[in-house]
Amino acid sequence: MKRQAVLKRIKTAARAAGLEYREVELTNHTGIIVGSTRSTVGRHSEIADGTARAFFKQFEQELGKGWWR
Repeated sequence: MKRQAVLKRIKTAARAAGLEYREVELTNHTGIIVGSTRSTVGRHSEIADGTARAFFKQFEQELGKGWWR
């Protein structure tokens, strides 16, 4: 899955849920903040599907269980 597609999917879901969405550029990663949940995604153009799924799971508390399906 493309990195930009991952970020766009999270951004769209956060806006739909009425939550704050921020991207913070770090040295080798991009920090993503949705509501009160923080996570980082590496700066790679492609992200493996399993990795993307695990990344999406980190935001379940804010966006609801299985929100990405």
